[in-house]
Amino acid sequence: MPRGNNLPKLDRNALERNRRMYMKDLFSKLAYLIPIQPGPRSSLHALLNQAITYIKELQERIEMLKQRKQLLEGTDDTAGVSGSSSPVVSLRDLGFILELCLISGLNEKFMLHEVINVLLEEAAEVVDVSYSTVGHRIFYTIYFRAVCTRIGIENSRLHEKLKELIF
Repeated sequence: MPRGNNLPKLDRNALERNRRMYMKDLFSKLAYLIPIQPGPRSSLHALLNQAITYIKELQERIEMLKQRKQLLEGTDDTAGVSGSSSPVVSLRDLGFILELCLISGLNEKFMLHEVINVLLEEAAEVVDVSYSTVGHRIFYTIYFRAVCTRIGIENSRLHEKLKELIF
């Protein structure tokens, strides 16, 4: 067999080896960028599935944040100079903690302690409360959790009670 025929085969082997090393490097970079579930060494298939799941979660989070931004921008735009637009109640489940966002005008007549009393009636423990004033609007954020995690909190009933109180 002539020696010239071996060079292309050696070149093909080198090219394939370089391609595999390049792909391995790319998979390593991907593994570094996504939160990997702990466990035994993951296969490339499992790594790709985790990356797909993580990207879908990020897309859902982006959509949720876009909606929240539109809600905040929309309520701020409608406030006008008088601050007389209707209040906004937003309840979000963050896993073990729930987030309640209340947006109202400066002239609204509801009391924050009444909102906290509604939470306590629903067996909630307030973790953190903060507020800020932007223009003629007040933004309240209340983080709370269920006193008894076995029972939990019924979000729809809580949301209705808060709407009745504020509107």
